[in-house]
Amino acid sequence: MSGTRFGIALMVLTTFVFAVQDGISRHLAGEYNVLMIVMIRYWFFASFVMAIAARREGSIREAARTRQPVLQAFRGILLAAEICVMVLAFTILGLVESHAIFICYPLLVAALSGPVLGERVGWRRWVAIGVGFVGVLVILQPGAGVFAVEAIIPLISALMFALYGLLTRYAARQDTTATSFFWTGTTGAVAMTLVGVWAWEPMTLPDWGWMAALCVTGVTGHWLLIRCYEVAEASAVQPFAYFQLVFGAVIGVSVFNEVIAPNVAIGAMIVVGAGLFTLWRERPRVS
Repeated sequence: MSGTRFGIALMVLTTFVFAVQDGISRHLAGEYNVLMIVMIRYWFFASFVMAIAARREGSIREAARTRQPVLQAFRGILLAAEICVMVLAFTILGLVESHAIFICYPLLVAALSGPVLGERVGWRRWVAIGVGFVGVLVILQPGAGVFAVEAIIPLISALMFALYGLLTRYAARQDTTATSFFWTGTTGAVAMTLVGVWAWEPMTLPDWGWMAALCVTGVTGHWLLIRCYEVAEASAVQPFAYFQLVFGAVIGVSVFNEVIAPNVAIGAMIVVGAGLFTLWRERPRVS
């Protein structure tokens, strides 16, 4: 139990760090090109990944060893693209609404686990997925006068992140976590450099400070997440990942003067409830 409690504490801390990272991303992407911001962030992330690989696997070459390089490279590029889409959503919709829509990704993972991984999806999960979709519709308000097409952006990000998660599980059938982590950071850095250098803009000294904070929070968040899964079962701590929605909403309201609309709050609660039920159904049964 002590390990589980520690893991839960780490997960809550992780979500707070990632929420702060999202707030910094929103600030910087509101002033500079999204591609440049994500590129610099990935440079720092790739350095962290290579340092972890050298320490845990003995050498970078060993960490990079894989029999499925195309899959691993695609995963890394997909995640980098997803981050760009989500940061763009922050600048257009704000933290509150973006996070409220993005939290449907566990439901998308459940829905896509059949066609992607060949897993069986029972009727109870399909019901939860349907309920979660209703929650997303409550947030988006299709057909209402206030509906904005831009609200689809975080939904696209959630779909991309769900596919990334499923491909990560697929890659884990042959590669270690360290190998997948290495490819995620390095291929993402290469891809972002190829497109980000063309979007370079001069940055003020204070914003370089925020950029440094963004890099530090990104690395810290990933390190905390790794530690979290080392000390506790994923099924026990994953429900607490929804705290990122709470922390993100607090930052959005207090720092960026965002407003939590009633439909967003109600829809988010529906999505979270459906997601928690799906996570509960996926927990290993103890006989």
